[in-house]
Amino acid sequence: MQNLNDRLASYLDKVRCLEQENADLECRIREWYAKQGPFCEPRDYSCYYKEIEDLQNQIVCATIDNNKIILNIDNSRMTADDFRVKYETELALRQGVEADINGLRQVLDQLTLCRSDLEAQLESLREELCCLKKNHEEEMCCLRKQATGDVSVEVNACPGPDLRKILEEMRCQYETLIERNRKEVEDWYECKIEEVNREVITSGQEVETCNNQVTELRRQLQALEIDLQAQLSQRDNLEASLAETECRYNNHLAELQSQITCVEQQLADLRTEMECQNQEYKILLDVKCRLEQEIHTYRCLLEGGQQDLM
Repeated sequence: MQNLNDRLASYLDKVRCLEQENADLECRIREWYAKQGPFCEPRDYSCYYKEIEDLQNQIVCATIDNNKIILNIDNSRMTADDFRVKYETELALRQGVEADINGLRQVLDQLTLCRSDLEAQLESLREELCCLKKNHEEEMCCLRKQATGDVSVEVNACPGPDLRKILEEMRCQYETLIERNRKEVEDWYECKIEEVNREVITSGQEVETCNNQVTELRRQLQALEIDLQAQLSQRDNLEASLAETECRYNNHLAELQSQITCVEQQLADLRTEMECQNQEYKILLDVKCRLEQEIHTYRCLLEGGQQDLM
């Protein structure tokens, strides 16, 4: 505790000594300025503080505006990317719909070929039916001619099958089968045509909607590009203004720094001169001490000589 008190007391002594030296140095500086005259008096830079503060506020405002512009540009770029992704998605959907339409057209061509084949088969069956009718009529004519002779033959036999009835039944079966097949093919064809027409109408509506969306997206993209160009030009103008302000501010600061450097050089010269004076003062103090010692020695010698004489 005593050690701490001693250290505190020594610190306080050093502080008092430094304060005294600082006061002496300030007095000497005032004396030096008083000797040098009003030309080297310290200048008052308080008039420039307001201008410097305004320039700093302008720099801060320009930086904030620049950051806002950069943020708006990033948002516009992200919006444009979203629109581009949507456009690519809609384009892929349109291409898929067109591919489906082409596939349905191929199916329609196949249905047309199938219908043509069925119609050809129907015509061949009709021709075969006509040939069968013709052959039957010829056979009936031959039988009638053979039955008109002078000889009458009576044959007791069981009646044979009625070929005409059989042929009629076969013809009815063929016609029924052909009609059923034709009706089934026509129903299937109409159903497919309706489905294809419905899909074509739906695809056309989707394509039209996609085209409208693409047109709207292009218009929005153009508006965003125009806004982006305006923001970029505004940013360039602000950057140019900021650079000009920084240049003017740096020039002003350079002038102030040169003035401060000049004052610091003068203070350094004053400090050097004061150190030289202190050195001379120490030399003079040593000379004074030696002289006082010599005077004391001479005084002692004189007092001793007087005592001897007495």
